[in-house]
Amino acid sequence: MSSYLGKYAEYYNYIYANKPYQDEATFVHNCLQRYSTGQTQALIELACGTGRHAFELEKLGYQILATDYSADLLAVAQAEATQLASTVAFELHDMRNLQIDRVFDAAYCLFDSIGYVQTNEAVLQVLRNAHRIVRDKGLLILEFWHAAAMLRGYEPVRHARWSLPGGELLRSSHTTLHVDRQLAEVRYSLRETDTVGHVIAEFEETQLNRYFLVQEMALFLQQAGFNVLEWLPAYQTDKAIGPDTWHIMVVAQKE
Repeated sequence: MSSYLGKYAEYYNYIYANKPYQDEATFVHNCLQRYSTGQTQALIELACGTGRHAFELEKLGYQILATDYSADLLAVAQAEATQLASTVAFELHDMRNLQIDRVFDAAYCLFDSIGYVQTNEAVLQVLRNAHRIVRDKGLLILEFWHAAAMLRGYEPVRHARWSLPGGELLRSSHTTLHVDRQLAEVRYSLRETDTVGHVIAEFEETQLNRYFLVQEMALFLQQAGFNVLEWLPAYQTDKAIGPDTWHIMVVAQKE
């Protein structure tokens, strides 16, 4: 895995400033309330990024350990936690190799982060780690990229820009699909400019993220010891999963 490291991590919250973290956290909360057996308060987040989902779930009464393998993203998250006087605990962990001996009521992994581990073996390793650290009948809520939509509708080239304090950030992304491995390789080129267009910084980062079929993920979860309770288009309850559903969420329970 090599995503959102160094300078890219500093821009993360600008790039995703319009992501509806509060609504998404509320959706996760509703899933926990609907499907939990017994009290659910202690949560662990796998691949927390800069902690925005964790902060919103904390407001809903949960105690959260938020983990990520990127020290750069965690530094951004911890700085914001200090500003917010948040009690969310942030720890550096690779979700493929979780060195955690606590037990949680539920685990969640959002924003398609499961795809960053890429291989069958690594996906199973992550799911088995989640199974180990949640209590009996504990839940796992997982979001992943849907293969059908990716194969039908991916854009080879995209451009975006965001305002920064004292300047602007421009990003170009070039995507190549490796269909045999179900991977999207995205090469990002970023440029920060000042208010008159002078270049302040330029850098590149390449990310590899896997996309999944629903029944493929069902098999992974079964092999890891989870029972699927519900499949949903991500953060929606009024639609069915279709070929143009880009993001899928699954609620699963430890058997």
